[in-house]
Amino acid sequence: MIEQPDEQLVEAYLAGDQEAFSFLVDRYMKHLYNFVLQFVRDQNAAEDIVQETFVKVWKYLSRFDQNKSFKTWIFAIAKNTAYDYLKKKKTLPFSLFENEEGENALENTPAENDHPEDVLDREATKEELETKLATLTPLYRTVLTLRYQEDFSLHEISEILDEPYNTVKSRHQRALQSLKKSF
Repeated sequence: MIEQPDEQLVEAYLAGDQEAFSFLVDRYMKHLYNFVLQFVRDQNAAEDIVQETFVKVWKYLSRFDQNKSFKTWIFAIAKNTAYDYLKKKKTLPFSLFENEEGENALENTPAENDHPEDVLDREATKEELETKLATLTPLYRTVLTLRYQEDFSLHEISEILDEPYNTVKSRHQRALQSLKKSF
């Protein structure tokens, strides 16, 4: 059963197979934890947020539009749950210097001839990369995490973040450029 696609597991759960939900939890637990940890930077909070995410998924699974991606849906719930947590803490992850496009007025504009994709081809250890990612704004870090660790397309990321595709695309480019500058 664990090899079944998400859609089949959702259908099986909705038809009464309780074990199908357990397979979904097992499939996404680690990915959601790593994703949420990028937001909150606190292991205990990340664990709580992931647990709350699965409670919400369980509660609202009957409302899930099965014509859409379950993976995108569950990551959107995790993102919203993390945002709610950060709002309660009054520590929003957004710089006061960022505009609606995610541009930081304090950053220098990168050169036009830079190729930010080259950053990902460099041989850096996981620790070095994580250290460099931690210096990025949460918005940039989120886009890169979803794109390269969770393998979402930019269109899927725009759905998860509930933002226009072009905003996510430009944020992705700026995130890569910022990362490149740190190497």
